[in-house]
Amino acid sequence: MKMLLWRAFGILVMLTALAVPIARAPDRPVETLVARWAPAPSDFIEVKGQMVHLRDQGPRDDPRPIVLIHGTSASLHTWEGWAASLKGQHRVISFDLPGFGLTGPFSGAYATDDYRGDTLARFVIDLLDQLKVPHAVLAGNSLGGEVAWRVASLAPARVDKLVLVDASGYDFEPVDMPLGFRLARLPVLSALSEWFLLRGVIDESVRSVYGDPAKVTPALVDRYFELTLREGNRHALRLRMQQLEMGQDVARIAQLKLPTLVIWGGRDRLIPPPIGQNFTRDIAGSRLVVFPALGHVPHEEDPEATVSVVKEFLALR
Repeated sequence: MKMLLWRAFGILVMLTALAVPIARAPDRPVETLVARWAPAPSDFIEVKGQMVHLRDQGPRDDPRPIVLIHGTSASLHTWEGWAASLKGQHRVISFDLPGFGLTGPFSGAYATDDYRGDTLARFVIDLLDQLKVPHAVLAGNSLGGEVAWRVASLAPARVDKLVLVDASGYDFEPVDMPLGFRLARLPVLSALSEWFLLRGVIDESVRSVYGDPAKVTPALVDRYFELTLREGNRHALRLRMQQLEMGQDVARIAQLKLPTLVIWGGRDRLIPPPIGQNFTRDIAGSRLVVFPALGHVPHEEDPEATVSVVKEFLALR
């Protein structure tokens, strides 16, 4: 029996030794990712010493641009469908939050290890100042939705309307959490994930946030995988997951007084659809639109259907 156990242990060690080189995924310098993931109209600007990847499209004389804020582990690319549809009539600003995409971890004047919601919201206000945007419509998905309502809470005179897409803010129990997020919440495994990362982990994570996993293409997984490897992003994700503030500032949501559209995927297994009802209950005059077949990123999964209700909300043709 002991011999069998030792033999099994030896096989496990051998398999681990073989798997490590395959799974090893070192950080990639941002310069190696720009050519593929930052073609025109991408640009980089400096905000208080922080370099920021953004796209600024549409008429520059628009007095109230729409600003699109992505979720955890995503990037401005998640909004490409909406931006293409809106930029003919609106100035559309999308960007990578610090710690994600090509923007990378906080630097410059910002505290390097603080990825709490209000910190990210204050960064967005700084970005609007840098772009000389006094008023805007804010739209955000998941973490980006939370950042959007936090901006509206911190600087109500700056935000004319809100679009919250499967937004975070309330305490909730996920039906299913993406594997990548689960790993980032476990101290030992999250530390190891800064050195080793299987593409399959990203593949499973993206599929879990789609209502129809069959829509997830290899090219889509490539994007999420490569931008996760951007230097410093995995460490920032670890910090973000440690600093989650679920439900902590929920009272501020009920204090919001502005037109709000709430969009939700009926198959969202990360932030369940009843949370969308909480937003419409607490924000007076808000409206909820549920897309039954879509998941946690409905704007990415079906941009044409979801942007149509946004256009209606913004009184666009």
